[in-house]
Amino acid sequence: QEKSCHLSAALLGEDSEISQDQLYELLKYAALGKCHSAAQPSWCRIYHQSHLAGVVVVVLHEMSQLHFYRFYLQFKHLRKVFRHRFTLAPSANFPVSLYGEGTNLKSQNTPQGLTSTSSECITKSSNLQCDPIIQRYGEKKQGLTSYTLTLEEQKKNDYPIEGSPGCKGYISTECDQQRTDSSPLFGLDCEMCLTAKGNEVTRVSLVDARGQCLLNELVKPESTVVNYRTRFSGITKKMLLPVKTRLSDIQTRLKKMLPHDAVLVGHSLNSDLQALEMIHPSVIDTSLLFARSEGRRFKLKFLAKAVLGKEIQCEQKLGHDPTEDARAALELAQFFIEQGPTKVAELNLEMLLTAEKLAEVSQNKAVLQPQGCGFQEQLNEPPPLSKPCFLDCLQMTGQKTLLLGKEGLDSSGLCQSNPSTSNKQILQRALEDVPLSKFSIIQFSLGPEYLASHLHAGLHEKVRSKLTDMLTIYAGPFEENFCMKSVKKEFGRCGPIQSLTVVTETFQPYVCIQYEVLEAAQLAVESLNGAEVAGSCIKVQRPVTAAMLDCNVLIKELELDVENEGVIYVAGLKKSLTETDLQEEFSQLKDLETLFLPKDLQSGKHRNCCFLKFQKTQSAVDALEAINGWTMKGSKLRSRNALAPGHLWRWIWQMNHSNGKQGKHIFYEKMEQLSDSEQDLRKKVKKLDHHIKKLYRSLQNNTLCIVLFPGANSTQGSQSGLGLMGIKHDEGRSAC
Repeated sequence: QEKSCHLSAALLGEDSEISQDQLYELLKYAALGKCHSAAQPSWCRIYHQSHLAGVVVVVLHEMSQLHFYRFYLQFKHLRKVFRHRFTLAPSANFPVSLYGEGTNLKSQNTPQGLTSTSSECITKSSNLQCDPIIQRYGEKKQGLTSYTLTLEEQKKNDYPIEGSPGCKGYISTECDQQRTDSSPLFGLDCEMCLTAKGNEVTRVSLVDARGQCLLNELVKPESTVVNYRTRFSGITKKMLLPVKTRLSDIQTRLKKMLPHDAVLVGHSLNSDLQALEMIHPSVIDTSLLFARSEGRRFKLKFLAKAVLGKEIQCEQKLGHDPTEDARAALELAQFFIEQGPTKVAELNLEMLLTAEKLAEVSQNKAVLQPQGCGFQEQLNEPPPLSKPCFLDCLQMTGQKTLLLGKEGLDSSGLCQSNPSTSNKQILQRALEDVPLSKFSIIQFSLGPEYLASHLHAGLHEKVRSKLTDMLTIYAGPFEENFCMKSVKKEFGRCGPIQSLTVVTETFQPYVCIQYEVLEAAQLAVESLNGAEVAGSCIKVQRPVTAAMLDCNVLIKELELDVENEGVIYVAGLKKSLTETDLQEEFSQLKDLETLFLPKDLQSGKHRNCCFLKFQKTQSAVDALEAINGWTMKGSKLRSRNALAPGHLWRWIWQMNHSNGKQGKHIFYEKMEQLSDSEQDLRKKVKKLDHHIKKLYRSLQNNTLCIVLFPGANSTQGSQSGLGLMGIKHDEGRSAC
């Protein structure tokens, strides 16, 4: 049974702010595992990393934590799916911090730099004894039987084997293993589409030793096609409509066409045979024949150009041509057999690949550069550090990477600017390409008209104002000479108070109380409305403003937020209690996982409340019933479900203490000017959430998905980012 990956992260509380280096640490380990010195991240843990199907990072260009909570109701999918959320420290150059600073490409981009690099590679390659090809095959020329895969090699590389549990129902070509050095070679290649069943063959090509095409047939898949992968397969819905040929027909034809001692040649031929559901004993796999170190493989496109001098899989063509690919693989095998390992090693393929990559980098100055700004890798200045570039590490392991934004991709995988690309086009491309890639970065953007600085400032003020209103309650009426100390004591039992003032404009006095946490204000409304306080039966309510009309809806959605599952808020604690004291007091509660005791970020003192996270939701429900009415060290406790995820506590504190104290009339005047833009923005955000939902649903199980609001760190000010992450499982929601 396949192991299920899952993610563990203790992100409750103040430690939930993650630096760019920590994010890089996670991405590197998720994609590379223990290769290239990648270690488990210090702040979270991925279990069974080797079983990850892939890593998908969705970047919401120039958006911050501010956008997520301003449009919290519109981000319906994001807040219900991802269990783990963290504040992301803003970065002045987000792409550099995401991918790693890379090597100093400045000198390598110059002709002198390329020459010195190439010379160094030639010098190193002059000692052919170290070449992986020589180490595997020796220096002498041998017959083709020396290059066919052994049974053990076939098993190791996932070839269908007679009698294997996963090959039940597979058809054997009935060829024997009595091959000789004069046995005939046949090139084979298939194109596949993604169906409800998985990868199914939709086109098959077979060529003989002279390169003559013996078979080039379209195949009707058994199951419904989910993704035609037209860009790679060249297959369209229209092409398959008249097709009658089925897989069984192809299997029968191949059995008749192949002589008893046939040797099949292909590039990663195991995938073709698995899709054909056929078993063949004699194979040469050119992805393994041209050996590299550390299990890496050359791509067929590169080998065809470097060894044969042929251009295949050209961007101008719609999809790959299987006959062209089959012929290329066949000719590569023939070249290797005729020339021998030494001649192949002397080609210095590693050096040629390095030179090709450097040439591509020098021609493409920007990586992920949407609409001329933002995502740009500055190659004209040497970076201050020498941390390996994350994308380079991926390429070194032969993993396919995908970078999609408001631009197109060239054959090297680097991006070129194309401002006309819409989010919808990016989504369509992602749905097609992400399943083919081990590591993908997909960037969406609201567009420059929605990210203007004046609009961003307006959003910040709106969020700050609404947050203030949600933290504020009005209580009263009280008698003229009421005891303020009694009021403060009673309302203080609901949580930490930031300010308390008497409202004198009314006939009888009221008290305006602003709390530091949302749970405290909500607890006061729920527990003290209609209660007798300081000798008066009072009403407790929040301010009534246009912005607060949806407050109850927002409170309900916050309670249902997936990150708040199993988390409760407890107030009424004595400030003298330490975290150790509380751990001891609450130790009797079943399945308690984490305790977070908030601090005043200026004084460092503990507040009179805490958050408890339980392993099971039912345990949190039971704890709520048990705690309400508890007396701890002479203080009566109050509790309720958590509203603000752990990472949000610091942000709320910062918003409360920011300099946003404009006059109300000035504030509303500005907001009226922005109302039309914000209405459009709400629609854009809702559509963006739908795009991410569609992309997420298309991901394979055991895919790590991370959604990033990068934030901003510029001369205009700093805005914290936000990260949401989880590993997709069958139930559609990200796993813990």
